Amino acid sequence: MEVMSRLRGVSSAATGAGSDELALWLTDGYAPAFRTAYLILHNRADAEEAVQDAFLRAWRFRAAVPAGEGVRPWLYRVVVNACLSKLRADRARLDRTSALDEVSLGRRAGVSSEGEPEAAAEDRETQQTVLDAVAALPEHLRVVVVLRYYAQLSEREIATVIHRRTGTVKSRMHDARTRLSADPRLADFAGVAVFASRSEAADD
Repeated sequence: MEVMSRLRGVSSAATGAGSDELALWLTDGYAPAFRTAYLILHNRADAEEAVQDAFLRAWRFRAAVPAGEGVRPWLYRVVVNACLSKLRADRARLDRTSALDEVSLGRRAGVSSEGEPEAAAEDRETQQTVLDAVAALPEHLRVVVVLRYYAQLSEREIATVIHRRTGTVKSRMHDARTRLSADPRLADFAGVAVFASRSEAADD
């Protein structure tokens, strides 16, 4: 990957705690950043381009990186902004439907059905159905769902990423969970009740 080679080549120039943490995140965080971009954009090539643009931009402006726990939401903000910019620029082209079969809920949660073909097939069907439902959400709701349930950000971190108040994040999460719970495609999958009932108390 050209972008990762370029970043590794300049990472030795990093100075300061924030830059050091950013260099580590950029090296190890490509996969979760790509997964996040893919779930927002629905297209592998677009997701790769968005993440590369975001990572290069993050490195270019590394002097602005906050130290400590602020690195992760700061970088996700850059990734999400890159995705939204691409969506706005390519909206007409992105009206097509693109399957999300390359991103799995099981991989995020560490679920494995190896050795159980029937269970694996059922898991894949459930994962695809949930991903299709998430993909159908309006852009502003899809972003918060992806950041909360796939990137594992807290509501406070999501507020930083999308540059909105925490109350706005809570409202969008509630709206998204309501829509997902009402989606007929999810009616047969009790396991996705997480979208409707997951407690956010840990964020407070």
